[in-house]
Amino acid sequence: MINLMPHNTLPKLIITGLAVAIFATNAPAHAKSDYVKNYKQLDTLSLSVNAVTAAEGVVIPWAIEPLTNGDLLISERSGALFLLPKNTTKLTKVFGLPDIDANGQGGLLDLALHTDSKQNQWLYFSYSSSKGKESGSNTALMRAKLNSDHTQLSDQQLLYKGEHNSTKGQHYGSRIVFDDEGYVYFSIGDRGSRDINPQDLTRDGGKIYRLHENGNIPSDNPFVKQKDAKHAVWSYGHRNPQGMWFDNQNNFLWSHEHGPRGGDELNIIKKGANYGWPLVSYGVNYSGTKFTDLKEKDGMQSPALHWTPSIAPSDMLYVTSDKYPKLKGKLLLASMKFAFISALELSKGKVVKQYKILDGIGRVRSLAQSSNGFIYLGIDGQGIKRLEPEM
Repeated sequence: MINLMPHNTLPKLIITGLAVAIFATNAPAHAKSDYVKNYKQLDTLSLSVNAVTAAEGVVIPWAIEPLTNGDLLISERSGALFLLPKNTTKLTKVFGLPDIDANGQGGLLDLALHTDSKQNQWLYFSYSSSKGKESGSNTALMRAKLNSDHTQLSDQQLLYKGEHNSTKGQHYGSRIVFDDEGYVYFSIGDRGSRDINPQDLTRDGGKIYRLHENGNIPSDNPFVKQKDAKHAVWSYGHRNPQGMWFDNQNNFLWSHEHGPRGGDELNIIKKGANYGWPLVSYGVNYSGTKFTDLKEKDGMQSPALHWTPSIAPSDMLYVTSDKYPKLKGKLLLASMKFAFISALELSKGKVVKQYKILDGIGRVRSLAQSSNGFIYLGIDGQGIKRLEPEM
């Protein structure tokens, strides 16, 4: 059992991990992926680090966004935004958020600084919004300017708001990433309407979207010429994508999403592609009954990797820091269900190995690498932890 100690107590923490062979992501769309049936079968990767409490008082730390000066922004799903100044453990509230419908899995969700934030100060964030005709809410993407001391947002601009509000409290998504060409991508889950939203291009939900940074719809999006389609859609047939990373070196957009009982997926997201939910899946209903007999289908993208049993993946982080030699160049994603972090080794758009690290760390909701190279974890019920390598 891992012991996480307060800021002034630094016992040595030995962390273990796991590995798996995975099929090539450039295989035919209908090809069946290899996978490990049980996460306990995976190999281990040993690390020696200290997990230090960086801040307490955040119950569901949905996102951590590092600022260039070493400060951190942290979203609390219940609808609060906090600043954690560098070299302190005290959270400061940030003001200027819109109205947020915090319910179930909804609330204040992801945070993403514009790639040129030093110049324009734009902070992008996703949240559940009740705007619209129907009762309930759906996921929205907004940007606002962050002031010089990072405690106030202004100039709110609503970039996208999912239509077809729902009173259901599940599957809002949502993560936000930028590519290196000025586009922003974000996800909206199926909102608990499995058989309605994901395969219907006229409806929001179960989609990944692509916009210009100002919210305009790119003219080369895949469905802009379809009259009734949602023109911001980049891909569809998703269940609940809660992790994304854009690999600028190889021009790949990676995303993972929650399956039902089994069938959590990792995918490379392709323009206009259908990822099959709920027509194909490696999962079953929570009751154990089937909703489909298909695990792959022509014309639908099979996952690069899937997890059975479900691990409940959350955030993703590509490690570039020199502070963690064994993790540098690996893609991290967190298992909320089994309280570990998975480290994926990538090569030319393929996952070639998977390691389990930080076994027993807790229900990790968010991951971030700060400007000084430290990795931070947002853990449900524990707050924010910083990983400090053992000297």
